[in-house]
Amino acid sequence: MLSRKSKTEILPRVLVILGPTASGKTKLAVALAAKFKGEIISADSRQVFKGMDIGTGKDLSEYKIGRQNIPYHLIDVVKPTEDFDLAKFQVLAFKAIAKVLKKGKLPILVGGSGLYLQAVVDNYDLGRAGSDREARTRREKLAAEELLADIERLNPAFAKKINESDRHNARRLARYLEIVEQGRVSDLKKAVPYEFKLIGLNPGREVLREKIEKRLRERLEKEGLVEEVKKLHKQGVSWQRLESFGLEYKFIAHYLQKKIEYEKMVIDLNIAIRQFAKRQLTWFKRWEKQGKSIKWFKDAAKAEKALERGII
Repeated sequence: MLSRKSKTEILPRVLVILGPTASGKTKLAVALAAKFKGEIISADSRQVFKGMDIGTGKDLSEYKIGRQNIPYHLIDVVKPTEDFDLAKFQVLAFKAIAKVLKKGKLPILVGGSGLYLQAVVDNYDLGRAGSDREARTRREKLAAEELLADIERLNPAFAKKINESDRHNARRLARYLEIVEQGRVSDLKKAVPYEFKLIGLNPGREVLREKIEKRLRERLEKEGLVEEVKKLHKQGVSWQRLESFGLEYKFIAHYLQKKIEYEKMVIDLNIAIRQFAKRQLTWFKRWEKQGKSIKWFKDAAKAEKALERGII
């Protein structure tokens, strides 16, 4: 799929599927990959970690239609005890896009992590400078509010782009501060080498609430989400580290440490996921106000039909 940027330059097209958690992004991406000979590139800040399968919603069993296995990238990249940040993701994402295009296939970037998506689609200038491990470890012990204040002071424009979840995550804020201090985030973005077509899924507030609650119950009662968190801790992932991943891992880690009762954990986690979905939508709306065009659909079937008809 090609797109003409000017009379002399033709850019390869990359499809982007975005939306809040539980909106059906993976299902749509797999269906489109099967129909348009595509491969999926995950833009999820937690799916890169090995062993974090149920809580991050990798749904790897869905990457198959009939006998056809849909190739995917940037899932299970590093151990949960290892560092992974925005700059590393951007490098790997562009490598994956180039790899898929080289095979003559359609890259489909899929995710709900707004900053990760925007770093690729808008091609943030993150550079390749090295990191100071000692300084980062020291900063991770500081309060998230302190780190965020430093980022806002040094680069207010970038600070506004940090999502609500990361604003409370000292580990990620320490890395963002490091990037900002090294001058690796420019308000002027680099030229974008592809034409990105953005498709958004938003089933609406009530439908999303129902889907979030149903999915959470299934993961807890049928898929073994609590056991997954137990296993990760036994494999050496500290409680502090698990909590830093937020949502499912944070609340279940609290439950396993007997800081909260099970039913209270389920109720609070359900509310937290709904709030997270709301923040995701707020991020995408702000991106639209910045000039990004996103074609929204209420369900995957309507989006799929629109693409089949070539109206996107």
